[in-house]
Amino acid sequence: MSTQDPVADMLTRIRNAQAVGDIKVKMPSSTLKAAILEVLQSEGYIDSFQAIANEGKKDLEVALKYYQGKPVIDKIKRVSRPGLRIYRRSTELPTVLAGMGIAIVSTSKGVMTERAARAQNLGGEVLCTVE
Repeated sequence: MSTQDPVADMLTRIRNAQAVGDIKVKMPSSTLKAAILEVLQSEGYIDSFQAIANEGKKDLEVALKYYQGKPVIDKIKRVSRPGLRIYRRSTELPTVLAGMGIAIVSTSKGVMTERAARAQNLGGEVLCTVE
C-alpha cells in the first residue's frame, strides 16, 4: 500500500496505537522516519525503536512510552506536508507549549528539535510538533 505522505502515516500510527493502549507499533521504514524517531527517543517521548527485516523489506518497530497509564505524547501533529511545505528561518521557528513541547525540524545538518536548530542558527522545514 503506497501512501502520499509517509511521515503523516507514521504519526497517525503512533497516535492510533496510543489511543488503544498498544505498547508497540510497526510501520514501513525510511531514513526520514528513523531520524524523526531518533529525535523523539532522545527527547523522551518514546522508549525505543528498531529496524526489523520483514520478508526483504525493512520495518520500524516503535516501543511507545506511558506514564501512570497515560501516553507521554499528548498531541503529535504534522505541520509541513507534501501539498504545502512549511520552511522557517532560525528566528521564526515555532515554540511549542512555551518550551514544554518540541517542533521537529529538517535542516541542512539533519533532523533536530527547534531548540537545537535555533542554537546552531539553522532554519529548515518544520516537520511536526509534539506536545
